[in-house]
Amino acid sequence: MNITPTILFRLTYQHEAINGIIANKNKERIHYFPAPGKWSIHDNIVHLAKYQPVFIERLNKIVKENTPEFGRYRAEDDFEFETWRTWDTVKLLERIKQDRGKIVDLVTGLDENQVMRIGIHKKFGELSIEMWLEFFLLHEAHHIYTIFQLANDVEIKTA
Repeated sequence: MNITPTILFRLTYQHEAINGIIANKNKERIHYFPAPGKWSIHDNIVHLAKYQPVFIERLNKIVKENTPEFGRYRAEDDFEFETWRTWDTVKLLERIKQDRGKIVDLVTGLDENQVMRIGIHKKFGELSIEMWLEFFLLHEAHHIYTIFQLANDVEIKTA
């Protein structure tokens, strides 16, 4: 069994929704914090960009090792997250595009046996590479939805 066409399509294109959602939004809106401790649009994009290299490492580890275990990724525990927060939003979106190409190339280069390899998620248990991809995409979709909400909430008053 190879990666399903639905997962591959979403993996290839889902992230592109961000560009349309934030088109014509000013910097004040992009960096607006909706509440103390809540992320801005920019911070959600930082998180998506920063998690992709982590995800690539996890995929490679699943391919090379027998049932590796992974904890939950938390931006708060990632010492590089604060540095990435200083990057321009456009640079982050370009990084997402570049790293997404690496993920697509990696998974489309896997054979049937490699796709079935298992990595253990601390909360969700044993997941095949295909299920890791599903998890990745659902996580990303959640953040894209948050970006949509922040970009279009008419109660948020920015210049």
